[in-house]
Amino acid sequence: MILRPILSQQIATALARSRVVALIGPRQCGKTTLARTFVPLDSLNYFDLEDPVSLARLDEPLTALRDLHGLVVIDEVQRRPDLFPTLRVLVDRDPSPAQFLILGSASPGLLRQSSESLAGRLELVTMAGFCLAEVGLDTMSKHWRRGGFPLSFLASSEADSFVWRKNFAQTFLERDLPQLGIRVPAYTMLRFWTMLAHYHGQIWNGAELARSLGVSQPTVQRYLDILEGVLMVRQLQPWHANLKKRQVKSPKVYLRDTGLLHQLLGVRSERDLLTHPKLGASWEGYVIEEILQAVRPNEVYFWATHGGAELDLLLFKDGRRMGVECKRVDAPRLTRSMRIALSDLQLEQLIVVYPGEQSYPLSERVTVVPLELLVTGDESLWEKRDRMTVL
Repeated sequence: MILRPILSQQIATALARSRVVALIGPRQCGKTTLARTFVPLDSLNYFDLEDPVSLARLDEPLTALRDLHGLVVIDEVQRRPDLFPTLRVLVDRDPSPAQFLILGSASPGLLRQSSESLAGRLELVTMAGFCLAEVGLDTMSKHWRRGGFPLSFLASSEADSFVWRKNFAQTFLERDLPQLGIRVPAYTMLRFWTMLAHYHGQIWNGAELARSLGVSQPTVQRYLDILEGVLMVRQLQPWHANLKKRQVKSPKVYLRDTGLLHQLLGVRSERDLLTHPKLGASWEGYVIEEILQAVRPNEVYFWATHGGAELDLLLFKDGRRMGVECKRVDAPRLTRSMRIALSDLQLEQLIVVYPGEQSYPLSERVTVVPLELLVTGDESLWEKRDRMTVL
C-alpha cells in the first residue's frame, strides 16, 4: 500500500475545524482507500452508495444518520445529491454528535446542491491519483507514462496498465456519466475526449472542434465543461495584465492524468511516448499537475500575448507571485519570452522546470530546477528557489 501522508494530514486538519469535509477526486483515484484509514469499511458509520445495503440503510436518511456519533463517511455522494439538505439539518445541531466526510467523483460545481445546502459548513479537500512524491522519484518515467490512477500505475505490465485505462474510460463514459444525469452518447463523448487529447496543452478553439464533430460551438463547450466537472480535464484560465498588448483570453486545455492522455493518443510504451508529436505537451501537463499538487496555490493562470510572449504557469500564493516554465530539454536557456514575462507580470521569481538533475541560475530572478526537487520536501516553492539562488 502506498501511503499518502500529506492528504491524510489535510483531511485531519479540515476535520478539526469543520463539521463537513468533502474529499473530491476523480473515480478510482484512491478516495475510498484513504477514507478507510479514518473509518473502517465494516463500521456502521461507513456508507458506500454503490453498495445496495448502504443504499437501503439510507432510504430514510434522517433516521439512519441522526443517532450516529463520531466521524461518518458517505462514499460516492454524487449518487444521492438529495442527501445534502439532510446533512445540513444534522450538522446544524448544537452540539452535533457527528462529523461527516463525504467522498465525491464530481466537482462541487456539478453538485450544486452541496454548495447551496452546505454553504459555510463544508470544507473542500481535492485529490488526484498518486503524485510523484508518493510513488518515489525513481519511478518518474513510469509515473508520467502510466499516470497516477493506482490500478494503472501498479499494474504488473505496460499492457495491463494500458488495458485498465482503456476499460476505465469506457466504463466512465457508459456508466458514470449517466449516473450523474449527463445524457451524451458514450461514443460521442469518447470521440470528443480523443480529439481533446490531440489539443492537450493548446489554447481552446471551440469553433475548430465543433466543425470536426459536426455540432455547434456551445455544444462542444458543454462537453468540455462536463469533463472538467468530473475532474478529467483542466481548463487553465488566462491572466490579463493591464498592458498595452493584445493578450490571449481563451483558456488552455489539459487532460489532468497523463496516463489517460497517452491511452487516448494510443501511446503504449516509453518508445511510443518519446517519438510522439505530443511529447512536449504531455511533459508540460505532467509538470503542471505535479506543481499544483505540491504548491496548492491560491490562484493559478497561464499568460500569453498575440505577439508570442507566454508563461506556462502564473502562481499566486500568500501575496507572492511566481512564474513557471516547463521545458523538456537538456539545458534550458533564458529566452526573450521569459524576459518579457518577468517585466510585464512583475514576477518575483521565474522557475524553469526540466527533467535534468542539476539546478542552476539563468539570471538574478530565473532559476532552472529539476522537477524532482520541486515536488519533495517540506519547503515551499519560494523557499527552495531562494535557497538554490544562494547556493
